[in-house]
Amino acid sequence: MSYVEVPGARVPIRMWTDPASVEGGAMQQLQNVATLPWVKGLAVMPDVHYGKGATVGSVIAMRGAVCPAAVGVDIGCGMSAVRTSLTANDLPGDLSRLRSRIEQAIPVGRGMHDSPVEPGRLHGFATAGWDDFWARFDGVAESVRFRHDRAEKQMGTLGSGNHFVEFCLDETGSVWLMLHSGSRNIGKELAEHHIGVARKLPHNQGLIDRDLAVFVADTPQMAAYQNDLYWAQEYARHNRSIMMALFKDVVRKEFKKARVTFEPEVSCHHNYVSRERYEGMDLLVTRKGAISAKAGEYGIIPGSMGTGSYIVKGLGNEKSFNSASHGAGRRMSRTAAKRRFSTKDLEEQTRGVECRKDAGVVDEIPGAYKPIEQVIDQQRDLVQVVAKLKQVICVKG
Repeated sequence: MSYVEVPGARVPIRMWTDPASVEGGAMQQLQNVATLPWVKGLAVMPDVHYGKGATVGSVIAMRGAVCPAAVGVDIGCGMSAVRTSLTANDLPGDLSRLRSRIEQAIPVGRGMHDSPVEPGRLHGFATAGWDDFWARFDGVAESVRFRHDRAEKQMGTLGSGNHFVEFCLDETGSVWLMLHSGSRNIGKELAEHHIGVARKLPHNQGLIDRDLAVFVADTPQMAAYQNDLYWAQEYARHNRSIMMALFKDVVRKEFKKARVTFEPEVSCHHNYVSRERYEGMDLLVTRKGAISAKAGEYGIIPGSMGTGSYIVKGLGNEKSFNSASHGAGRRMSRTAAKRRFSTKDLEEQTRGVECRKDAGVVDEIPGAYKPIEQVIDQQRDLVQVVAKLKQVICVKG
């Protein structure tokens, strides 16, 4: 589908979904964003749903301002995927051992490594800029600097919620490795610090929603936030790179005879800010649950833990600010999912997938998400499908 335009206070809201299908709370959030004096455009992806701070599945283009709560607390959260030389025929009948090996190599939930991962010891990991990256930690908000050791030990860890590590097959039978994670606790604490600062600034006192407090250009608060934001986005990218290197090592060891090779990685943020230019204006584009989809740019749009995921290539649609959805999108809250579904439902909906099937992940059940095929179909003018993947192992925190 092409987009539907809904009137907004300052800018129209371009929606790649039926506005009638969006819950009232999310529509109100979008209308609130459209009231901001700095907003120059607002695009809504088909995985849209109500979110903390701002609507998940929204792309907010502002001039000279950025909203830290719209970026959210998992700064730089995103996806990485890589195609391997393995095929379905290489896999054992029982995948539980492989799942255990992955869980041993990559800490999940609130877990962390006993000591920081040394990237120089990882097979093929590019260490350029690593020391400089950590040296810049001294320049982030003073209130979180005491977290340095924890941030080092959480580098290369998964987290919980909707984060995952998956072993997938595409429609040709090729094996893909895929994972989803962000900037862990350090990103969360940096975000919370700056959200608190923004809420107290005088220019934000009359806003319709206190979550929409912004930093404006040429102020020390904006400079401090951007410094920490870009550092956290880089942390998230490194986090995924190290996890993928650890994942590859597991696969090499488990399939020694196959002498596994790996194609170049596809990697994309979906909670982040980028400087971009549209209609002759330099804008700060916040993608809250959305990926960049410039012409020819590869991206990843995952479904839920029992459905499929898609590798896509951007079509460069400027009406969406060169963006596409970041996943299937929730159709019910975690609380609602826990009320509605049981572990028996989870077992049925994840049949054929080696994964957790206990009460701790019922809120991640496929039934709590929108149908990924429908979400993909609604953005045919934003991305082209390159590969469809189906997980056979899913590791969650």
